[in-house]
Amino acid sequence: MAAMDDNHLYPIGDVARRTGLSVSAIRFYADEGVIAPTSHTRAGHRLYDVDAITRLELVRTLRELGASLDDIRELLAEGTTLRQLAATHLALVERQLRDLSARRAVLRTIVNQHTETEQVALMHNLVSMSDDDRARLIGEFWDEVTDGLTIPPYLVEQLHQLRPDLPEEPTTEQLQAWIELAELVRDGAFRREVRQFLHKGFGTPMPVDLATPAMLARIEEHRRAEVEARTAELSGLSPDSPRAREIAERLVDSLAGLTAEATGRPLGEHEIAELRRSMAEPDPTGAVERHVERAVAEYTDLFDRFLTLMDTINGTAQWDVLGAGPSDEWIAAALTPPASTTRPAATGR
Repeated sequence: MAAMDDNHLYPIGDVARRTGLSVSAIRFYADEGVIAPTSHTRAGHRLYDVDAITRLELVRTLRELGASLDDIRELLAEGTTLRQLAATHLALVERQLRDLSARRAVLRTIVNQHTETEQVALMHNLVSMSDDDRARLIGEFWDEVTDGLTIPPYLVEQLHQLRPDLPEEPTTEQLQAWIELAELVRDGAFRREVRQFLHKGFGTPMPVDLATPAMLARIEEHRRAEVEARTAELSGLSPDSPRAREIAERLVDSLAGLTAEATGRPLGEHEIAELRRSMAEPDPTGAVERHVERAVAEYTDLFDRFLTLMDTINGTAQWDVLGAGPSDEWIAAALTPPASTTRPAATGR
């Protein structure tokens, strides 16, 4: 197509070919007062100059992007800027995309699962929840499964930290994971299983009796020591290193302080030494390991799906709040003194 001449007026058919608009669309925009013809021929045919054609091309683009005629009129009348108009419609498009993503998640769930008719409205409501609503639903779940149980307060607090945090633009997979997670925590059987597990694994009369500020401070100190040791182990820090020994000794000290607070008296040097020895020498019979393995298996069977869904929703691995400490082997190695490097004395011949 030949280049346009700034001083030339073009008939409507030529304008249609140059802009990609139909003749009827160009007439419509003129009749609606959006882009008027530059002039008319004696026979009444509409003529457009280069500026009008350029503005028609802009109108076509904006209409394809969803702008209304009123918005375009205001822009062309310089009542608003192109940047302002684009920002307004960008927000609209993003909201529409979120809505479409939510609908897609619901429809995919319906296709992939044997969804009952009455569940469709529930699923739609779940994906439409605000961040506060999602946090409230999970919070109510943890409140119910821990209510009345004599488990450590710090554990209840950590459990409440396990909550979904969808990004501003969640993927369909994240929305599907949220639908499944919400249905899981609303399930009465799952709630009963979690409550029974917490009662069996952590229930004891002591936490309520010992829930004093001093005891809670000791518990928090020991929890931080466990997290530090677990983080060091996961980072690949060698248990033979001086740094690992420092961390392991802090864990011993925190456990000694926790024991002292629980018994109401300070531990003697012999008792602390025995505590360190028990941590440095895992049970040779394997009884503890078997108990731990059973507990871990029970925990994994119950919480695996919950944590997997949380991982998908949040995009990060969830901290294992029920087993946040380091492995016995790492601590044992860190607390074991290095072998003596002293060479035997030379003997004369």
